[in-house]
Amino acid sequence: MDLKRYKHLVTLADTRNFGRAAVQCHLTQSAFSRSIHAAEDELGLQLFDRGTLEATCTDAGAFVVERARKLLFESRCLERDVRLYRERLMGDLSFGVGPYPAAIMVPPLLTEIRTRYPGVCVRVEVNNADYLAAHLRAEDLDFYMADVRNVIAAADLTITRVAKLSAGFYVRAGHPLLAQAAVTAASLLPYGFASVRLPESVQVGLGALMGLGNGKPLPLAVECDDLNLLSILAETTDTVIGSTDTDTAQDVVKKRLVRLEVTDIPSQFADMAIVSLKGRSYSLMAHFAVEFITQRSLAFK
Repeated sequence: MDLKRYKHLVTLADTRNFGRAAVQCHLTQSAFSRSIHAAEDELGLQLFDRGTLEATCTDAGAFVVERARKLLFESRCLERDVRLYRERLMGDLSFGVGPYPAAIMVPPLLTEIRTRYPGVCVRVEVNNADYLAAHLRAEDLDFYMADVRNVIAAADLTITRVAKLSAGFYVRAGHPLLAQAAVTAASLLPYGFASVRLPESVQVGLGALMGLGNGKPLPLAVECDDLNLLSILAETTDTVIGSTDTDTAQDVVKKRLVRLEVTDIPSQFADMAIVSLKGRSYSLMAHFAVEFITQRSLAFK
């Protein structure tokens, strides 16, 4: 069976509708239906149950579709690698980052790429780990970088830790907490806490330290993946923000923010990792970017 027919099977399994699947495959519905019937005849198996509203995989269909996905993935990887080998292209680059690496790693990387490879087009997605994982699996991204505690380990992913970034709690200069002889975890709560999306384990751990009990997570007054907005919020209100020390360094130097020394909370950190699709080789440009990030990360170890 040719790969095009395998693609038809996967598309029908995903859409569960002959009409929508036919449109996605740029075929008439009758031609698409004949392709599915031909696949079933060739394999000697019924692959789909045809309901009045949707088509669903039989057990045999689920078995075939799972392997068809792998074949199509390997085919795309082969075509991509052959093209890169034949043309010896640096290639364009698309990668994703969470908010912390976006502020720390991306600026020097983009500067280096624009200086050394001005002909390369770069697309950067700044978002949370769930969004980036979905777009990585859709092959929209070459890789992404995020806190490993937000990454759900899976057989199709390669996860490589690269750096631990120290983090803490920050408030504006003149904040009432700075007048206290000792700042405790519980004393942060009345002012409201703002942060990027935190790993659930971190939220629950902080909730316990703040005396919430019963596995209750730390309540976030504001959850925002834009670090600049969080800094402005802290500078203009009494909100306490959580951030990496590197991200807030300039605001501390300019005395816009002050790092709180919280007596009963252990050292906090962001555990950064690069995530890629297992079995999908990097383009030359993606390889360069990953090597650059890895080398820069050594400074944080």
